[in-house]
Amino acid sequence: MERISTGPHHTTYKVGDINVTSLRDGYVDMPTGRLRQPGDKPFGDNLPSQVPLFDGALRLSVNAFAIDDGQEITLIDTGSSNAWHPTMGFLPQALSEAKIAIDRIRTVAFTHTHLDHINGLILPDGRDGFPQLARLLVPRLELDMFRSEARLSRFHDRAQPLDPGQRLSANIEAIAAPGHEIGHTCFRVTSEGETLLVWGDIVHVPSLQFDRPEVTWEFDADQEQARATRLRILALAADNAYYVAGAHLDSPGVGTVCRTQTGFRFEHL
Repeated sequence: MERISTGPHHTTYKVGDINVTSLRDGYVDMPTGRLRQPGDKPFGDNLPSQVPLFDGALRLSVNAFAIDDGQEITLIDTGSSNAWHPTMGFLPQALSEAKIAIDRIRTVAFTHTHLDHINGLILPDGRDGFPQLARLLVPRLELDMFRSEARLSRFHDRAQPLDPGQRLSANIEAIAAPGHEIGHTCFRVTSEGETLLVWGDIVHVPSLQFDRPEVTWEFDADQEQARATRLRILALAADNAYYVAGAHLDSPGVGTVCRTQTGFRFEHL
């Protein structure tokens, strides 16, 4: 796997004979209390010093990923558009910078249905973000959640269920990763002997949760399940030498995972 182009809002990699582009939608600053120790205990003065803070807050990158097999492009997550903080919503600029033609994006698949992953379907001016969209895949267990989003009402009937084990294409397979949300899904991208695991919210704070994967997030729907899934997915990546790409890993959010004596370590690519 090699990096073939980069800019302020994008980085493109070659995975086998597929191009995968990390698209930076922006970032969001969150209070440190979002991090939870076992037993749903927030950190106080005991927040490890390895965690960088910005004016006392955690800074989370927000990334989406475009997978180009040469025929069409599958987009994993869409960012937040203008539905949340003004520090996000830069996906259109990222696509332009990466020279990705919007009309080639025919499939959009969501890791889960939280607002910073789905609202990029609609641009701030109200137009469709992907006018040639032919297939919109939403984790089956979260279809009702997606269809409760009034801003996305024009897409409610277009959403198709996404199930674990489903193949989106010859190179992309959905993998169950529940916990952060009930239908949370990862995507295994394989080409020419190389594998990239694209995940959503397996890790929110990479400076801490690789080293201490038992640490969860306040907004995990099921913290115990999220913890177990994180351990399973990190082990899957480390033990199989998969590359990984994460929605909230520091942009561009792509690298490798290896085991340590007590946890895991992430290395940027």
